[in-house]
Amino acid sequence: AAGSQASKLPLFPDDPRVFDSTGALELRQLPKKLLIVGGGIIGLEMGTVYSSLGARLDVVEMMDSLMLGADRDLVKVWQKMNAPRFDNIMLKTKTVGAEATKKGILVKFEGEGAPKEPQLYDMVLQAVGRVPNGKRIGADKAGVVVGERGFIPVDIQMRTNVPHIFAIGDIVGQPMLAHKATHEGHVAAEVAAGDSHAAFDARVIPSVAYTDPEVAWVGVTEDDAKAKGLKVKKGLFPWNASGRAIANNRDEGFTKLLFDEETHRIVGGGIVGTHAGDMIGEIALAIEMGADAVDIGKTIHPHPTLGESIGLAAEAFEGACTDLPPVKR
Repeated sequence: AAGSQASKLPLFPDDPRVFDSTGALELRQLPKKLLIVGGGIIGLEMGTVYSSLGARLDVVEMMDSLMLGADRDLVKVWQKMNAPRFDNIMLKTKTVGAEATKKGILVKFEGEGAPKEPQLYDMVLQAVGRVPNGKRIGADKAGVVVGERGFIPVDIQMRTNVPHIFAIGDIVGQPMLAHKATHEGHVAAEVAAGDSHAAFDARVIPSVAYTDPEVAWVGVTEDDAKAKGLKVKKGLFPWNASGRAIANNRDEGFTKLLFDEETHRIVGGGIVGTHAGDMIGEIALAIEMGADAVDIGKTIHPHPTLGESIGLAAEAFEGACTDLPPVKR
């Protein structure tokens, strides 16, 4: 369980005003203007924190969207709510140069969203992914195979090629998530204790962006379905029809469930809104148990809660949601 470390771009100077996600937790002062390099979950989470404390934000991302992995409709709600935090969101753009000056870090950009002139920032957060520590622990000296990128291959019981040596977490591969690593740790401990049947066999692993609003998803996304040619249909419940969301004055979000078109079994889901991360586990359980839309819709959820939006989204898929206007099929 040797973990990973933050990736760093060589073009940035060795300067205390340039830091990674670990350094972002140790700042002694707040930046007035912060550049986030990388539009993934980690950078946007840290941006949420420092924006709430008064920093103005720019973000630069090489891809055509923020928060890759999540469906675009989820991200669209997040981006609309967070637009006031950002001065610039530069997509399809990369940093090509950086210089430390007395006034700040001067950064040059290139790409579709690049400003014409270099921009000056008080601080720069590098959030461009993480690198596994497989090559930093001398595992090869024990005969353990380590891949070119530093990952250590394991089987479903978390064993390496050396049967009595186990590996878990970031070091064994994506997704690099604490809850996935914990589950792997349980498997490794059970196998080491003599349980020959223990195995990492999770069908799905949920992802959560702890931003404001939160974005959470699990299983097949709409983008996945299109790419793989899967026939799915969705049930969607907008939070502006949720009594609890309205009472919280946070009705910007929605809950979406994806079902197999033929069997109506749930295959994925996504939520954008407050406490989305607290709710996504129910969708993960439904996928693991092979639940269909009727199973979920007829499960009595407490009212008024945000969680009942999951049952209502299933009802919407079946055309039986009395909280929404009827939809012609």
